[in-house]
Amino acid sequence: MSNLENIINEAWENKDQISKDSDKSIIDAIKETIHLLNEGKITVAENQGNDWKINDWIQKGILLSFRVNKRKVIGGPYNAWNDFEHLPGKTAGWTEKEFDKAGFRAVPNCVIRNGSFIGKGAVIMPNSFINIGGYCGEKSMVDTGARIGSCARLGANCHLSAGVGLGGILEPVGSKPTIIEDNCFIGALSEIVEGVIVRKGSVVSMGCFIGKSTKIINRNTGEIISGEVPAGSVVVPGTLPSKKPGGPNLYCVVIIKTVDEKTRSKTSLNDLLRD
Repeated sequence: MSNLENIINEAWENKDQISKDSDKSIIDAIKETIHLLNEGKITVAENQGNDWKINDWIQKGILLSFRVNKRKVIGGPYNAWNDFEHLPGKTAGWTEKEFDKAGFRAVPNCVIRNGSFIGKGAVIMPNSFINIGGYCGEKSMVDTGARIGSCARLGANCHLSAGVGLGGILEPVGSKPTIIEDNCFIGALSEIVEGVIVRKGSVVSMGCFIGKSTKIINRNTGEIISGEVPAGSVVVPGTLPSKKPGGPNLYCVVIIKTVDEKTRSKTSLNDLLRD
């Protein structure tokens, strides 16, 4: 990827001059970046053991793609969109052959933008939205009305319940997107944003709002952290009492325990939906 990365980085230095009339090598590099995202061969958030590397050149490539494409009206089965020409639905024009190859299920009225990746066995439910650069791992479910923002990453064997939002990030370039690692369950209407990482095997209860400054409190130890939910945690909404008598309480989330068999039985995925 070094040559592609170099071209994108060099183009970014002159981003204000980039247009559909730019040098063919730049246009081709931008198109290739979107294509590789679409195939899942590159991702903004790249796993490196217990850490995540942010490939900011891919963010740059996505942003540059808006400079070299124009808006157009894109027809749909229920309505039309006035959007950029390089962002039709990922599955627009697909036949049974393409769906069989991709191996995921897209339920009517879901929106999956070009430049996103969906793993085999995944299920994308109605009114859900996956933006350019978004990543959905194998056998995960994106339930009704859930959203995976630009460059946000959902791991394998996860469940995003109805109305969940994973915050995306395109700017400022280099910012970390929201990352949900493998085997997690995110409860309905929760919002996880600002580059928060939910580590493997965690369960986030309904209605949790977690940003990078949200206090995450371990009920058993009293430890207070932020920006990352530890692996195997069960998290619920909570409040911190004010230090000042009569003062306002502060919103937080609370780790009440680690995932056990009882928790897992309530949040386990059903393979019948993914076959």
